[in-house]
Amino acid sequence: MSNPHTVELPSYKEQSPEVARHFAEIRERPVKLEIKNLCKTFQNANGSVNVLNDVSLKVHRREFVSVIGPSGCGKSTLIRILAGLEDATSGSFLLDGDQPHGPGADRGMVFQSYTLFPWLTVKKNVMFGLEVAERSQQAAEAEAREWIDLVGLTKFADAYPRQLSGGMKQRVAIARALANQPSILFMDEPFGALDAQTRAQMQSHLLQIWRNVDITVLFVTHDLEEAIYLSDRILVLKAHPGEVLEFVEVPVSRPRSPQQFLQPEFLATKQRLEELIHPRRDIEEEALPITRMTNVGDEAE
Repeated sequence: MSNPHTVELPSYKEQSPEVARHFAEIRERPVKLEIKNLCKTFQNANGSVNVLNDVSLKVHRREFVSVIGPSGCGKSTLIRILAGLEDATSGSFLLDGDQPHGPGADRGMVFQSYTLFPWLTVKKNVMFGLEVAERSQQAAEAEAREWIDLVGLTKFADAYPRQLSGGMKQRVAIARALANQPSILFMDEPFGALDAQTRAQMQSHLLQIWRNVDITVLFVTHDLEEAIYLSDRILVLKAHPGEVLEFVEVPVSRPRSPQQFLQPEFLATKQRLEELIHPRRDIEEEALPITRMTNVGDEAE
């Protein structure tokens, strides 16, 4: 018997005319990133472990794509391969139609840890990549200030990382990654170490930055609501090995706001993602009663 208080959710595939037009426009843009049959195998003492298997997808220019999946599905490995920090075992990927080799200024990377140079100020941290690229001191400083202004840290340009909160440090890391003007930004659970309030603030900051910069984003997260809130599409990977389960088009209209978390299309998408990551079989197994022994001959649930 159905619960009379249960709200009937729409299909996560249902799109309003506005959202449908948005995805039609995305599909008309050039393909920024194309991944073809990507595989990754690691060797250990017990033999080989297949982490990623036959991953293929296309990401369009200025698209925001999140990658989710259960632990061990290879989310971070995928991002590291695309950033040039690891090699694929087989398969390939193209960025703007070309095959990159190793890390490059065309790809920015933001990690969960802040990875700032503690002995440099905010401004000097953002200037670092520009100076490596042999910008003049004057040009590097001017560009760094523009990015610092964009992430809302103008008053902290001369502060050191130890003087900043976690969210502020990640804003510096984002500014430093964007200062090199990459065409794509990879983010590996960048808000995972932040408290809930700061995380929500950083999500809003990131959307604001993304709206103002011509950048494509590939964002790894384990937070389903975060993925829906930020993304155009969500790549769902299964684990052992990591394979593409589904590429979900988020039916929530833009611009996004926290109030949308309770909208039917948001809840329907979250329900679908939970079904993909935690199939009913797994939930039923977790729900089995646990029997523990108390004294010899006695047992309690």
